[in-house]
Amino acid sequence: MLVLMTAVLVLASCAAPAAALPEARTETDPGTAAAPLETVGSVLAEARTGEDADSGHDTIYLAGGCFWGVQKYFDQFDGVIETEAGYANGLEDAGTPDYEAVCAGSGHAETLRVVYDENGISLKELLEYYFMAIDPTAEHAPGSQYRTGIYYTDEAQLEVIREVYEDQTLMAVFPLKVEVEELRNFCPAEEYHQKYLEKNPGAYCHIPKEFFTLNGKRKQANTESEQELRARIGDLAYEVTQNAATERAFTGEYDNFFGKGLYVDVVSGEPLFVSDDKYDSGCGWPAFTRPVRETAVRESVDRSHGMIRTEVRSSGSGSHLGHVFPDGPYEAGGRRYCINSAALRFVPYDELEAQGYREYKRMFE
Repeated sequence: MLVLMTAVLVLASCAAPAAALPEARTETDPGTAAAPLETVGSVLAEARTGEDADSGHDTIYLAGGCFWGVQKYFDQFDGVIETEAGYANGLEDAGTPDYEAVCAGSGHAETLRVVYDENGISLKELLEYYFMAIDPTAEHAPGSQYRTGIYYTDEAQLEVIREVYEDQTLMAVFPLKVEVEELRNFCPAEEYHQKYLEKNPGAYCHIPKEFFTLNGKRKQANTESEQELRARIGDLAYEVTQNAATERAFTGEYDNFFGKGLYVDVVSGEPLFVSDDKYDSGCGWPAFTRPVRETAVRESVDRSHGMIRTEVRSSGSGSHLGHVFPDGPYEAGGRRYCINSAALRFVPYDELEAQGYREYKRMFE
């Protein structure tokens, strides 16, 4: 009989560094003009309800630094119908901006217009993915083209925006700097900027490459039926990873285990933690000071059981892993990742190469 309970946590958001102006972006195509500027009236008249005028799909405008990476990132998700890179919420007297005008200080933010189907992906999910890919606490100069912002065309979207924003505020160590404003203007960027990373795979991007395969990994992890997954990983691991249960304290296989090796997601096999970052916290569950890389896990506010905690899930499979707390070793960053043994599989150092994890051997050198 499985004895299950539930766990806890509080902490800062998992995000990529804010973009800096790449050298490659200093060259523009003088023969390619930006599309005409959409003014307040035209934008809101066509999208007063937050819907694309022709398709009936919903639309949100997201500024997250260099729009090359932001577009590639959102293009991967099921439910995203269309994206368009552009310039938003600049000075009203800036006229029709092209890239050079934006760089010169028109006040516009590099922004992605995202048309999505709520039946395939909700606004809440989109915004949670958005916060995964940015540093929401990064300070930007007023009017910076690389500032972060959420621009809406329907006040009904504000409820969801506020909910996600509040959750991110609870997890952040520093105040959030993400603008939340009604869309005042939007101008599609030049054609050569559209789908730029698809056309130029080796170009600069501030978003980690691992983030461009999140949707594919999730789909792959969801190909098994409940019965198949239970049979493969066991009942306890299934309840923990799929239903956010928690194994009983001091009973997990890896609680008092300190072998040299790599801890991977029991569902997908994705690397999560390294033994060098594991320590004895005395809490009854395996404790780590950090994940194997920042993009390996994602964090979200957990309001269950009358508490406010920070849940930790695997970025790839979405498996529940545990929670993170701000009471870890100070010299190692002050964070304690409290993880269920049942959510992990240990790969011994001597077997890393044989099991396909050769590249991680260097982390122990």
